[in-house]
Amino acid sequence: MITRIFLAGVLGGIAMFIWSTIAHMFLPLGETGVREIPDEPAVVGAMKSGLKHSGFYIFPGLGVGGNPSREQRSEAMKRMAETYPEHASGILIYHPPGRSLAFGRMLGVEFITEVIEAILVVVLLAQTRIQSFGGRVGFVLIAGILAAITTNIPYWNWYGFPSNYTAAYMFVEIVGFLCAGLVAALLFKNRPLLSSVA
Repeated sequence: MITRIFLAGVLGGIAMFIWSTIAHMFLPLGETGVREIPDEPAVVGAMKSGLKHSGFYIFPGLGVGGNPSREQRSEAMKRMAETYPEHASGILIYHPPGRSLAFGRMLGVEFITEVIEAILVVVLLAQTRIQSFGGRVGFVLIAGILAAITTNIPYWNWYGFPSNYTAAYMFVEIVGFLCAGLVAALLFKNRPLLSSVA
């Protein structure tokens, strides 16, 4: 039965990947909330002259540099809160020139990630006493909702990710888990799960 659990996970991951591909390549979900930078050459030129290293940048910064003490950090946060409305704010993932676009590698990482997610959720499903088709699909769907909330809502809340981007990305993730749940429920139809991994 462990082989069947693994198979359900792999096939569920493939279903997730197919859905994700459809959502990003053929539906507008992958572009929801994403905009191109106006006058990109000028903006990128300014970034190239000011940013020398790849990284995750946030602005406005606290302006304390190095290793500030707790008091320095607290004072800087108070100053930032007072002046925050006056400043543009955001985050930036930046890579200086020279990085190749390894589209095949990125697709491979995405595929492996979704297969691992599906295997893990099927292993969790196998620990339950859920016997009905709908119950099994529902369990995986709830796991998908949990996964979608885990990072997307904090990114929306703390970093200001656009609401429509957040909703679209969560929808893609939740439907992906729904696909995996349907595959798992079909493969385990009328079969007990709990005894298979006990």
